[in-house]
Amino acid sequence: MKTINKIAFNEIESIPKLVKDFLNHQIEGFENDTFSLENFAEKIHSKQNYFSTEKREILSETIKSQLLNFKLTSKQTENLENLKLKNTFTITTGHQLNLFSGPAFFVYKILQTIKTCSYLGQHFPDFNFVPIYWMASEDHDFAEINHFKTENNYYEINEKSGSAVGRIKINDTFFISEFEREFKDSIFGTELILMLKEAYKTGNTLTVAVQTLVNRLFAKFGLLILDGDSKALKIQVKDVFKDELENFSLHRNSKNKVDFLTGKYGKVQVNPREINLFYLSETRDRIDFDGKKYFVVDQNIQFTKEEILNELENFPEKFSPNALMRPVYQEMVLPNLAYIGGNAEIMYWLELKDYFTTLNLPFPILIPRNSMLFLKEKTLGKIERLGLKLEDFFQNFTKITNNKILDNNEILNLLNEKENLLTKQFSELKIVAETTEQSFGNLVKAEEVRQLKSFERMKKRLLRAEKIKQNELLERLENLFLDVHPSKTWQERIYNFSVFFADLGYSWIEFCLEEMVVEHSKLIIVAI
Repeated sequence: MKTINKIAFNEIESIPKLVKDFLNHQIEGFENDTFSLENFAEKIHSKQNYFSTEKREILSETIKSQLLNFKLTSKQTENLENLKLKNTFTITTGHQLNLFSGPAFFVYKILQTIKTCSYLGQHFPDFNFVPIYWMASEDHDFAEINHFKTENNYYEINEKSGSAVGRIKINDTFFISEFEREFKDSIFGTELILMLKEAYKTGNTLTVAVQTLVNRLFAKFGLLILDGDSKALKIQVKDVFKDELENFSLHRNSKNKVDFLTGKYGKVQVNPREINLFYLSETRDRIDFDGKKYFVVDQNIQFTKEEILNELENFPEKFSPNALMRPVYQEMVLPNLAYIGGNAEIMYWLELKDYFTTLNLPFPILIPRNSMLFLKEKTLGKIERLGLKLEDFFQNFTKITNNKILDNNEILNLLNEKENLLTKQFSELKIVAETTEQSFGNLVKAEEVRQLKSFERMKKRLLRAEKIKQNELLERLENLFLDVHPSKTWQERIYNFSVFFADLGYSWIEFCLEEMVVEHSKLIIVAI
């Protein structure tokens, strides 16, 4: 393995403009929420004053009880104890409970969280920094997480769903035997198969399965795993949930920021609802208000105001934050300095800045996670022989392909030459036309437009003809694009980590950690 390029997000066409502007400090009000040592020093101060000793005790004990059945490393045990200390802070990432971790970027975001803690430890030696993986165990969309993909196969499980996914128990283990057939002859295939079997035992919940897998992969680095489906933690946010039920506070206090982002960027990632909470029963369903009563959408459950506030007071564990409320919940129960997430996550966190201010809750530094791409030497050789650059595959590839098809084309060169000549001739004509009646001048301009459109039509027809004539080259370019972008999207969003682990084992994890960039958001391209 060898890293051959690291491309900054600012140079990649498909990275959302909002994320680029955030990284470039071009969104007013977020200058102190981007990655810098100065900003971290400020967040340490504000979070230290905000986060109490009592909250630290609850957090440490909650994580300890959730990981009671796991063998923790000395580094994990040390981090658990350090959480009780006033000079300890967390760096957090979160993710859904995807089957066997889902797409490979799950691994990358956790490794970046771990490395960020090491980086901060070097620069702030008087403080401790603990990496946290926050499990999205309360999500209810099972179809989003019940599968993963390798180069050759698609794996999924089928279970009864509708409530918090973390509570789903595993019964369907057919995918394990299928996985075993694919990987039994790989160098580290046995390790992968044992990992899968250990995590996805019949009767395990999805929460336990993901805890088992994540602990196996990252325990040595001191990573702590936190399940937000916890009464002890939710007790701490009862007042915020109560305010949400009574006053629709998130919606009201994020409106200006949502309007600003919508106006400048066309839309926001997630639109706040009036009530941004779900109710957990046998299912997980949205809470709504009709002006008189609170009701649980799609369920025959309703409350008066007094009843729902009593329910919250007595059973806070039954109230579940949605995607926009979850950051607030997270930041209230963690001594957290920074959140590492994908572009979509960063974009909806930005909506919440004013709401955090209203709650007097310190807003964390937001870090768009690094991406990684592993390419075979054979693929890199093909790219080089076609005279392309790796960067080309992260720009408008249709335009790149068209330029390649028409590279040094004699007819196109002649068309361009004649078009330039025509433009020059009409420029002279327009100067003369201005000396006579206006309608004649308008006629000249209209005729120029008509004739130039003819050149555009000829170029399009030429491209179509050349694509037919150079079908073999076109096919090679399209196949090469799919080698870099399986299923026409980024590799890390398609392939499971097992694709790489099967041949490289834990050395792949170590390599990813070593190459991970902390201070900048980049696409890291590796030859294998």
